[in-house]
Amino acid sequence: MALYSYKLAPSVLSADFGDLRGAMDICKKGGAHWIHIDVMDNQFVPNLTIGPPVVKSLRKHTDKFLDVHMMVVNPEKLVEPFARAGADGITFHIEATDNPDEVISLIRSTGKQVGISLKPGTPLSAIEPYLDKVDLVLIMSVEPGFGGQGYLEGSSEKIKELKLRLNEMCLDRVIIEVDGGVKLNNMKEIVDAGADVLVAGSAVFGEQDPIQTIKDFYALI
Repeated sequence: MALYSYKLAPSVLSADFGDLRGAMDICKKGGAHWIHIDVMDNQFVPNLTIGPPVVKSLRKHTDKFLDVHMMVVNPEKLVEPFARAGADGITFHIEATDNPDEVISLIRSTGKQVGISLKPGTPLSAIEPYLDKVDLVLIMSVEPGFGGQGYLEGSSEKIKELKLRLNEMCLDRVIIEVDGGVKLNNMKEIVDAGADVLVAGSAVFGEQDPIQTIKDFYALI
């Protein structure tokens, strides 16, 4: 695969749950780097989605990076189950725990990539104490819970602010991921702001030709 300035992570939240193996094939044929898996518990967010058994099944059908985004309360209880299921990266929400250091240490102990995320209304100052302890920061550019939402105004400025802070702290190794409302018509703005990984759900799986859509994402930059 050619080198690109960012990675695309199609979100299976918008795929056909009756044919997730087919979704893996789409990602492979389109050339996506990662596969994003939204985990929701109907408590932290008002929706219920995927658990470790589904991730274990997906692992059998893809060698791509499985990017697990836990939108759950008590995330520490699910770290090891998702790690055993085959996740490559595990991201938790700063708002979902009273002890972020414990969750970070737990994910690190499994050997998986450590990610931290924050809702649109949460300031970057909430995660700043943990930036040097994680591998990835996930900026939510919609309110978490449902796919198909529009990209929230001000999200690009938040990405730029995070990029600047990481540079100031000499943390260029930390990946910036953006999830929510990512489309072909705004992805360049998001990448220019500093994003390294773009999560796209309905923008990929909602299209008639999702394989070509993945290719189109890469062709634009």
